[in-house]
Amino acid sequence: MNNIYSWQQETWRILTQDGASLGHALLLRGRQGIGKLAFARQLAKFWLCQTPSIAGHPCGTCPSCTWFEQDSHPDFRQVEPEAVALLTEKRGGDADEGGSEEAGFYADAGEEPTGPKSRKKPSRQITIAQVREIADFLGVSSHQGGYKIIVLHPAESMNPAAANALLKNLEEPPPLTLFILVTHQAQDLLPTLRSRCRQIPMPIPDPATAAAWLAQQGVGNPAACLASSGYAPLAALEFDDGDYQARHKAFIDRISVPATLDPVTLAEDLQKSDLPTLIRWLQKWCYDLMSFCTTGKVRYHASRLPTIESLAPGIDPRALSAYLRTLNASQRLAQHPLNPRLFLEDVLFSYAESVVRPPADSNVRGNGRMIHAD
Repeated sequence: MNNIYSWQQETWRILTQDGASLGHALLLRGRQGIGKLAFARQLAKFWLCQTPSIAGHPCGTCPSCTWFEQDSHPDFRQVEPEAVALLTEKRGGDADEGGSEEAGFYADAGEEPTGPKSRKKPSRQITIAQVREIADFLGVSSHQGGYKIIVLHPAESMNPAAANALLKNLEEPPPLTLFILVTHQAQDLLPTLRSRCRQIPMPIPDPATAAAWLAQQGVGNPAACLASSGYAPLAALEFDDGDYQARHKAFIDRISVPATLDPVTLAEDLQKSDLPTLIRWLQKWCYDLMSFCTTGKVRYHASRLPTIESLAPGIDPRALSAYLRTLNASQRLAQHPLNPRLFLEDVLFSYAESVVRPPADSNVRGNGRMIHAD
C-alpha cells in the first residue's frame, strides 16, 4: 500500500508533521475493519524512510522503504498472533485488516496449515515469548541510527503474561523507540498499558465515502456489504466473498426461525467452525432484533427486514437485552472453550429463549435450557 485511506488524511497529518509529539508509544484504537493496521505500517514506513517527501509520505525508493516492503527491515518488527500472521501470508502479504473474522480464518473455512505441526491450531494470542523477543530487538543498536519501531496487532490479543512483560518495555524504552499498538477493543487492555500510550482514535468513514471506496475495489453491492459489516469498509470486503456469504446466510437462515431451531443439532453441525465468528454473527443478528423492537430500524441485516419484523412481536426486549450482555462474555469464552459443542448448545438454547416468549406453563432451569413443566 502506497497511500493511506482517504478518511485517515487528517490523522496522518497530525502524526507526521511534528515528530517531537509522537512520544514513545501510540495506541491506534477503533472498530475492526477501518484500516488501522495499514495506517500503522505506513506510519512506521514513513518514520523509517531515509528521504520522506515534502508532502509527508515515505519516498518508496530508498533502501529503507525497499527493506520495509520486503518485510526485511532490520529496525522494524510486527508482532501478532500466529493465526493472524498465517492469514496475512495466505492473502499474499496484504497487511491490511481483513475484517472481523481474520484471526479465525483457518478454523472457519475448514482449513489448517499442513506439515508436521498441522494438528496444532495456530495461536490467537501474542505470547510472552514474542514480547521477550522485542526486548532482545531493542537491545541491539539501530541499523540506521534512527527509530526502532514495533507494531503490535491486535494489542488486546496479548495474554496477561505478555501484557505485563510489554509494560516493562514501555516504562523505560531506549531513545528513538516507537511502539504502535493497534487495538479493536481498547477496553480489554491493561489500564496501565493504556496510560503509557498516546491514544489515537482512528476515524471511521461516512457511509457514502466507504461505499465509494468499496465500489472502486470492485465490490458488487457496496451498500449491502457495508451494512453487513457494521459500516467498516475493510471488513465489508469479506462480505463480497461468495463462500463467506454462503456460510453466513446458512447460519442466519437457521437461527431466524426460532420456532424450529434445534440448538443441539445446530451445535453439532457447527462445533468445528470458528466460534468467535459465530458469536459475532449472533451478536449482529440480536442487535438488529433489539434495534427493530426499540426503534423500528436495523443496522446489519436490511435484506432480512421482513423476517425481523415478523419476529418482533414475540420478543421480550428485556430478555433479549440481557442475552446481548451475556454474548459479550461468550465472545471471550469462545476463544478457548473447553467443549465447543456444549458451548454452542448453551449459547443457542439461551438465544431461543430470548427471542421467543415462554408459554405460561413453562419454566427455565439449568444451564439456560427451557424445560416444560409436567
